[in-house]
Amino acid sequence: MTSNKIKTIPWDAAEHLKTEEDMANYLEAVLEDSDPALLSAALGDIARAKGMTQISRETGLGRESLYKALSPGGNPAFSTVMKVMKALGLKLNVVPSRQ
Repeated sequence: MTSNKIKTIPWDAAEHLKTEEDMANYLEAVLEDSDPALLSAALGDIARAKGMTQISRETGLGRESLYKALSPGGNPAFSTVMKVMKALGLKLNVVPSRQ
């Protein structure tokens, strides 16, 4: 009897976010899902891609606090989201949902 084992490796979105355009496209796709937990996790991925220490300095928020707030189970305050967005060089645009 042969065993067909499938080998898996961890996948980290942060490793694939190389440019600001990559980051913006990723966040835009996440926002289409309207899931706050997914948004927190995506911001965390983008922050890790840019460097959490740098984002911490630019936002004035502690690294540990950022890791916690921007984790999949995190629940960041809107002010934290906006500070992180600014530090990442990203902004939100509002458009009518019915086009």
